[in-house]
Amino acid sequence: MRALDLIRHRAARLTALLGVAQPIIGGPMAGVGTPALTAAVSNAGGLGALGVGMMEPAAIEAAIAQTRALTAQPFAVNLFITPQPAVDGEQMTRMIGRLARYRGELGLPRAKLPSSFAPDFAAQFDAVLAARVPVVSFTFGAMAQAQVDALHAQGSKVIGTATCVREARQLAALGCDAIVASGIEAGGHRATFAVPFDESQVGLFALLPQVAAAVGVPVIAAGGVMTAEQIAAALLLGASGVQLGSALLRTPESGASDAYKAALIDVEDIATRQTRAFSGRPARGVINRMMAELATVEADTPPYPIQNKLTQELRAEANRQGRAEFISLWAGQAAGLARAAPAADVVRDLATQLEQLTQP
Repeated sequence: MRALDLIRHRAARLTALLGVAQPIIGGPMAGVGTPALTAAVSNAGGLGALGVGMMEPAAIEAAIAQTRALTAQPFAVNLFITPQPAVDGEQMTRMIGRLARYRGELGLPRAKLPSSFAPDFAAQFDAVLAARVPVVSFTFGAMAQAQVDALHAQGSKVIGTATCVREARQLAALGCDAIVASGIEAGGHRATFAVPFDESQVGLFALLPQVAAAVGVPVIAAGGVMTAEQIAAALLLGASGVQLGSALLRTPESGASDAYKAALIDVEDIATRQTRAFSGRPARGVINRMMAELATVEADTPPYPIQNKLTQELRAEANRQGRAEFISLWAGQAAGLARAAPAADVVRDLATQLEQLTQP
């Protein structure tokens, strides 16, 4: 099959599966994603994705309702498979002490030991299931088989996230309808769950053909994808579509703060790295003061979601005050190419340029 025909054939697999016009999915980006951003991507012909991994069930219900009020097109809801790690009280106390100086600079008192760390996943899942959304995606692990079956029984499509071939095979065996292949270039948290984090640092264009060869379902490429040329290349290498994260961060619909968006303007390709400082889970973001200073104690950082809870109020106040040195500036290695245009324009422009590239 000719290259252009192959690209079109692969894209058609995903668009037919999801009921959308374009092989473009919006990254869920929990924390900065909004119903407005989700709806804008869907209204432009892609699949918007609503990140609800950190929300309580009532907030999930409200966000889905808001999204439905803004679009009649299909959209996805994304959940975190949140681990429940053992709590080390002494380790938490040490971290609270380290964070005290940053809280002091922001005018916050010393933090107290939290009583809980993350929403209950079973309750989150039940809220999403009750909402009967078109597509449910998940990351940080694998859903239980019964949960995937329940989603399929009501007609929802299910998408899992993999950072290596081993994870992709597990997700395919679970019955996922499509799989996101997330390269090390991607901004935000690593989705790794089946292997140690340091063994899953595979670049997207090395990962894609291997995942595509290993599974029979459509593969969605994620990680540094910002241009139509990259989309075409991903499709040629085995993907059926792409997921955009950093490309949408500077849009007016994004919930990123002004300080966050400003930090992304012309950011260099070497200006991001992986860190556990903000959440306890490896995530790629723009290097700032807090990331750099806490790097020396990264081995003593409480795991996700404990560290995420310990820094939550600090990060929220830093965003409110415009203090980028204390914000988790999640961004991929090509974030400097992000535009401050409306999200619908970003999606439509990429779709138009892809169509032009793939004309016979």
